[in-house]
Amino acid sequence: MKTKKVVVGMSGGVDSAVAALLLKEQGYDVVGLFMHNWEEADDGVCTSADDWEDARNVAAKIGVPVYSVNFAKEYMDRVFSYFLREYEAGRTPNPDVLCNREIKFDAFAGYAAELGADYIATGHYCDIDHEARDSGGLTTHLLRAADINKDQTYFLNQVTAKQLSNVLFPLGKLTKPEVRKIAESNGLFSVSEKKDSTGICFIGERNFKKFLMNYLPAKPGDIVDENGNILGRHDGLMYYTLGQRRGLGIGGKAGYDLNRWFVIEKDMKSNKLVVSCGEDSMLYSTSLRTSSLNFIGDPPKSAEFRCTAKTRYRQPDQDCTVHIKDNSAYASEIVFDTPQRAVTPGQFVVLYDGNRCLGGGIIECAFS
Repeated sequence: MKTKKVVVGMSGGVDSAVAALLLKEQGYDVVGLFMHNWEEADDGVCTSADDWEDARNVAAKIGVPVYSVNFAKEYMDRVFSYFLREYEAGRTPNPDVLCNREIKFDAFAGYAAELGADYIATGHYCDIDHEARDSGGLTTHLLRAADINKDQTYFLNQVTAKQLSNVLFPLGKLTKPEVRKIAESNGLFSVSEKKDSTGICFIGERNFKKFLMNYLPAKPGDIVDENGNILGRHDGLMYYTLGQRRGLGIGGKAGYDLNRWFVIEKDMKSNKLVVSCGEDSMLYSTSLRTSSLNFIGDPPKSAEFRCTAKTRYRQPDQDCTVHIKDNSAYASEIVFDTPQRAVTPGQFVVLYDGNRCLGGGIIECAFS
């Protein structure tokens, strides 16, 4: 019987290294593929060259081939251009979500197919299940990881069941400490204690304001309170997000309580940053609207259903009711049982039914 080939996305980190190791131990024909998705800039802190070296060292240690492929154009056209458009419109995007849908589970998957892959695999912390339909065939479900602190289903909410149909997630039932221990016990010392990557997907850690200035012109304007009183100047609305407390640069003001200021609105028409001091009740919303929802697997049978949701990655699950307004696009209103703080347009709302990630959609607006 022919050995199944799996192409593993190897990033140079411990997670993808252990994913490749486990798959080889399970008897797969493993091939590593390292993605170069960003062209280096002189002032950047992108660690692509170092990561590629770590990926090569790991592949040599576990005895699998590894190749590099450049998806910089695809990333620029399909992820980064969206990222810039959203910031220019005053929204706060999450490029990591689109990076998964457009690059890791599309461009990468297509390249892996050309290499003859039966499966692709990544070091994501999540799990997968294929359930038989009553009508025949299988439907694919995305499940939370065993390590809830590392679960990455939030960032996979825009992938489709078809994209996941031949995907393996070897770390789904492991915790991060277990993964590091496996790496260490197998001599993968170059990555066993390597720091987790942070910052923008494939771009890395940078001075965000300085980075964004390279692509979008800054438009300074006034910082005002709820009544329109001028408190200071902002550097450009794109640098701020709802609920933000740090970096406002207005400090204590005569006539105001000695509480911290926070952003409550970005007025794009007048280019004003609206802030408030102390009580943040005006930041809370009871519902939100999405222009579309992506359902992973079969869509719900009812236009109204109960589930839980997250409007940001680290948020605990929130009980809610989903009302689908347009079945063709799954435009929806999501009503929460309890008000939610700083629901931010441009971010994603992600839906769950117990351990299963149902999918998600972009937040268009919120209602108090």
